[in-house]
Amino acid sequence: MRDRMNVYFPPAMLKEIADLADRKGLSRSAIVEAAVASFLSPDGTDRREAAFTRRLDRLTRQVQRLERNVGISTETLALFVRFWLTITPPLPNDAQAAAQIKGRERYEGFIEALGRRLQKGQSLIQEIPEDVIRYPKQEDGNEPD
Repeated sequence: MRDRMNVYFPPAMLKEIADLADRKGLSRSAIVEAAVASFLSPDGTDRREAAFTRRLDRLTRQVQRLERNVGISTETLALFVRFWLTITPPLPNDAQAAAQIKGRERYEGFIEALGRRLQKGQSLIQEIPEDVIRYPKQEDGNEPD
C-alpha cells in the first residue's frame, strides 16, 4: 500500500523529472521515489565518500610521484651544471669557433641518444628505486602513504 504525498517543485525541476521519465520509460513518481530513496540511503553517501576518498588517495600518490620526479630532475640538472662549470676550463678566443661547431655536433648526438632512449621507454626516474628517495614528512611528522 502506498500513501499519497503532495510536494511542490519548481517548474524547471518538474520539466527535468518529466524529461527523464520519458527517456527512461518510467513514471514521474518512480523517478522522484528513486531520488528520495537515494538521498535517504546511508549507503549511498558512504559509497560516494569512499569513492571520493579513493580518488583523492590516488591523486595524492600521483602528486607525490610528480614531486619526487621533479625533485630528481632538478637535482640532476643542478649537479650536472655544477660539475660542468667546475671541470670545464675557459677557451681561448681563437678556439671558440671550433668549440661551438663541436658543441653543436655533440648536442645533436645527445638529442638523438635521448630520443632513442625515450622510444625504448627508458627513463632515469625508472632507474632510481622508490626507497632511495623518501618523500618529505608531512606537517604532523608522518610520512605520506
